[in-house]
Amino acid sequence: MTDRLNKIFAVLPTCEVFADIGCDHGYMAKAMLDGGKCKKAIISDVSAKCLLKAQTLLARYIKDGKVESAVSDGFDGVGKCDLALIAGMGGEEICSIIERAKIENKLPQSLVIQPMKNCDKARICAVKAGYAIKYDRVFKSGAKFYNLIVLVTGKDNLTDEEIEFGRDNVNNPSVEFKEMVGDTYAKLCALLESSELSKTVRVEIEEKIKKLKKYV
Repeated sequence: MTDRLNKIFAVLPTCEVFADIGCDHGYMAKAMLDGGKCKKAIISDVSAKCLLKAQTLLARYIKDGKVESAVSDGFDGVGKCDLALIAGMGGEEICSIIERAKIENKLPQSLVIQPMKNCDKARICAVKAGYAIKYDRVFKSGAKFYNLIVLVTGKDNLTDEEIEFGRDNVNNPSVEFKEMVGDTYAKLCALLESSELSKTVRVEIEEKIKKLKKYV
């Protein structure tokens, strides 16, 4: 697996049935089964062609009845599971999956998400859907930074800062989070100095810089 996937795998709790929503190559389901972190796995992808890659990788487990596969948009064609992973999608797409599964009563007890963008929207959506945040931290893989969020069913209330930056990042900033903030801070400061911006955009950037300065 890639370094990014290994870091996601490290926070996945043990479970009975694990579902990888948008599984791509199926590496995470294989790691969960190989590592004994689940007894059964469900792999799904909206593309039958992409799902075939995972089915090939997990052929032995499929033959043994330990893996089910489904061409599915989100949880639509996925059976019951107690842990699901949604990684590598945009926050708005993740929200759409969560909201639809909430209506259909298909959300698992535990959910791990790794949004590629719009993490704030994903946090708000998950809490509204009935999840509490157990873990929410930035990690770095290669030259890129990612947000990784572990959710369990329950009630939660988020501050504005926690919505924007993530609870663990706010309350116990890591070296990786500070590095990410520092990079963003420097880029925004340079943008203010070098660009002709409208008054509205300039004010928005200045407000963002004020928020980031706390963590630089």
